[in-house]
Amino acid sequence: MHTSIPKETLPFLIRLSKNNNRDWFNEHKPEFKGIEAKVKEAYNHLGSLMSLHDQIEKVKVFRIYRDVRFSKNKLPYKTHFGGAFHRKKPELRGGYYLHIQPNNESFIATGFWEPNKDDLFRIRKEFEMDDSEMREILENKSFNSIWGGFVGDELKTAPKGFDKTHPAIDLIRKKQYIFIKKYTDVAVVSDDFLDQVNEAFVQIRPFFDYMSDVLTTNLNGETLL
Repeated sequence: MHTSIPKETLPFLIRLSKNNNRDWFNEHKPEFKGIEAKVKEAYNHLGSLMSLHDQIEKVKVFRIYRDVRFSKNKLPYKTHFGGAFHRKKPELRGGYYLHIQPNNESFIATGFWEPNKDDLFRIRKEFEMDDSEMREILENKSFNSIWGGFVGDELKTAPKGFDKTHPAIDLIRKKQYIFIKKYTDVAVVSDDFLDQVNEAFVQIRPFFDYMSDVLTTNLNGETLL
């Protein structure tokens, strides 16, 4: 089992970004396949580390091929590796993502990218009722030192039906509840990179536990499962 991101990954992706065409890629496909196999092993190793502290149902490494049908960008290949780690549904909400890209563009992300309409409304109603538990999580020193605050899209004003002067409006108007942590190229190919990522994912648990509890109960705290 390959337990780190192979050192040839980033140089290959740099070359691919300069030669993003089918002829070059097909010529270098054996090299790509070798790197991809090791990268998948690394993602699966991370998934096994995460399974010691969470219930991971599936590890999915995304294909290098871009879907260009509805995109103005017609370049055929991604110039990064990305992979998701799916938690056991429906009890456990939220997801994990690892993105490997040269030029210090690598990052990990967690949280809720596109909560559906019902989930988003339920989260907002929770914050409207009581935001103290969420504030406590966000202000925790060890959590904050790794993850900082929320990033992602938000409304300029209050969502329909909510008071724009509500003390928790900063939380209520968000459309996404995600956290991102960036990594340098040097960090990505270090021997303990996957351990670092795993530790960061351990620290997100208070947030996931809280959100899973909110999204599997109604406003009276009665289970929906």
